[in-house]
Amino acid sequence: MRALPLRRTALAAQALSLPLRRSRQSVCPHTWSRFQATVAASGPAVTATNRAEATLKRFWKSVGIEPREDALTVTLDKRPLKTPSGNPLLIPSTKPLAATLVAAEWENQETLLKQHSLPMTSLVSRAIDAFQDETTRKEVRAQLLRYLGTDTICFHSSEPEALVALQQKHWMPILEWAQSTFNIELSTATDSFLVSNHPLDTLKKLDEVLTQFNAWEMAAMERATYSSKSFLIGLALTLRHITAEEASLASHVEVNSQIQKWGEVEDSHDVDYHDIRRQLASAACLLSTS
Repeated sequence: MRALPLRRTALAAQALSLPLRRSRQSVCPHTWSRFQATVAASGPAVTATNRAEATLKRFWKSVGIEPREDALTVTLDKRPLKTPSGNPLLIPSTKPLAATLVAAEWENQETLLKQHSLPMTSLVSRAIDAFQDETTRKEVRAQLLRYLGTDTICFHSSEPEALVALQQKHWMPILEWAQSTFNIELSTATDSFLVSNHPLDTLKKLDEVLTQFNAWEMAAMERATYSSKSFLIGLALTLRHITAEEASLASHVEVNSQIQKWGEVEDSHDVDYHDIRRQLASAACLLSTS
């Protein structure tokens, strides 16, 4: 199997705040090894992910990527990784970047497991465990559409000028794109916590858009919406109208306005921004087919 260019993989790992290392002892270009890891003393769980969550310790020595027919699987000590529900964690061969990032997440776990540093693994697992089921897909579509009723970018302010400028720069293009692309009407409000309900025809058309999403797109849409607190930002990212960086800036408009006026609170504003950026980047990387 063709190896991913190291530069592309390193850049993607950087976007997710994942330091990528490769051992000189590795023979396969898709295998990482580390021999100082602590072996968990407790018995095996149903899956490697469940075992790791139960023990919070690294029990594997090597991480690899192997082909499985038309898919890719990440292996721990040559054993294929499974989702928390016990399904094989199989990633389409058209998504080598996602597979590489999942492998990088597990390789970069040290002695103790850091669950928050597995954004790609949790996202891939969500796509496999939840979005193969039509009942779950229907429930999530309804939940996401409810987000549209309180969508961040539908509530505007007329002051201060810095906030208005950021709204115009980051929110208006997304609103205009959504209305023109799907031929819908969106209700917005200015200086108010209340906004008129979006037309039923708008909700129907957007539900039809979500119905056409595959499992990977649904998982990315769900994460992007909840991370950005905006259905429309999530939709624009999932359909690749905007990048993860643009989505991060759009979701951080109000905070950035406050930072411009009062300054940044160290270890608060910056941490929140990079956490949102990491979550949105994981959704974008899941959609990548290069």
